Amino acid sequence: MSTHRTTCRVIYGDTDNMGQAYYGNYFRWFEMGRNELFRSMGLAYATAESRGLYLPVAETYCKYLQPAKYDDVLIIETSLDTRIKGGLKFDYQIFGEDPRVLLAIGYTKHACLNRDGKVIRPPQFIKEIIEKSS
Repeated sequence: MSTHRTTCRVIYGDTDNMGQAYYGNYFRWFEMGRNELFRSMGLAYATAESRGLYLPVAETYCKYLQPAKYDDVLIIETSLDTRIKGGLKFDYQIFGEDPRVLLAIGYTKHACLNRDGKVIRPPQFIKEIIEKSS
């Protein structure tokens, strides 16, 4: 699976009183990267949900290496770990505008649920989209 890149800018509301991005915002940026990766694969989250697939976060991790600051442009690199069979795992790297400056790394693991909230294996349409994108 290739890596998808998207960018965003740190807005003033993303920062704390020290001028650094608040730690919880990294998970918002992970979500941004995840949504854009899916979109690049031809599947919007809303489409997956309309087909009865929900992907709640089951586990998260983030290691902060350097602070992001107000007005920084971030590069969010997202990839799908295809070794996971019982759900979906996304890996993230957040870089500063200079792609040599790694700010944070992390991942999110997601359960697959049907409309009734029952845990299921990733459905065939997701497997096909992942295979096609690999």
